[in-house]
Amino acid sequence: IYQKVVNGVRPYFRPGLENCDCPTDELAIIIRKGWSEDPAERPDFHALKGMLRKLNKDGDNILDNLLSRMEQYANNLETLVEERTADYLEQKKKAEDLLYNMLPKYVATQLIKGEAVTAKSYESVSIYFSDICGFTAMSAESTPHQVVDLLNDLYTTFDSIIENYDVYKVETIGDAYMVVSGVPILNGNLHCREIARMSLALLKAVKTFRIRHRPNEQLKLRIGIHTGPVCAGVVGLKMPRYCLFGDTVNTASRMESHGHPLKIHVSPQSKAILDKFQTFILECRGPVEMKGKGKITTYWLLGEHPGS
Repeated sequence: IYQKVVNGVRPYFRPGLENCDCPTDELAIIIRKGWSEDPAERPDFHALKGMLRKLNKDGDNILDNLLSRMEQYANNLETLVEERTADYLEQKKKAEDLLYNMLPKYVATQLIKGEAVTAKSYESVSIYFSDICGFTAMSAESTPHQVVDLLNDLYTTFDSIIENYDVYKVETIGDAYMVVSGVPILNGNLHCREIARMSLALLKAVKTFRIRHRPNEQLKLRIGIHTGPVCAGVVGLKMPRYCLFGDTVNTASRMESHGHPLKIHVSPQSKAILDKFQTFILECRGPVEMKGKGKITTYWLLGEHPGS
């Protein structure tokens, strides 16, 4: 019998009912429907139950018990499938949420769909870097728990603020915070405006930020902004990260490191774009010597005119 089924003989191998003591022709028809090759002709458990009950009108007997057990099995199977499906959907959502937290939404959606995410070049984006002046000394004088609480409180505040702008947080390393605008979705020249407005909002928040274990101490945030071309792409398989590459990243980092506490240091490239909006207040700092760049005239971003 097994070999006949495997070989797929035509006509399809089925038990013969001619010599069987089948109570009624109707029951034989139901049996044949149950092994039909066409799924549309095969009745499900509920349909079978109805068919068999029509044949069994005399009350409680072995057939009733069989139908009852079959119904219970079907119900248990449906419940199990629903539970497993719900578990699968819950785990799938957790995995997707984690991916959305690790990568830009556009990139994460591509990966979830199974599409390839290729590295791209962008002609103009704006990058924000910041760190906490004196963080190393503060960490040495604090317990690990206090340092973690400080960074957790600070970055929770930062994350809630940057949600209001068209930006993407690239990474945080210790007290360093890196944000970009203009990738992976292009936004014209708005990337510089978004980074500038975000920087002003973060600086304002820092001035009122309270350090739990040093409530009387002012947190000194140093910010640098630069605009230029970058390459961006997803790096890694087990822990994918959306990374930026290029000299623009290095220059933005140097703008931050050559800045002053509680000030926003702006490169001439960013200043040129901000001037087009005619709403931002900038002050010339003067020439600053930067590694690999020589002397560069940089600026302080002081604010934005009200009502802009």
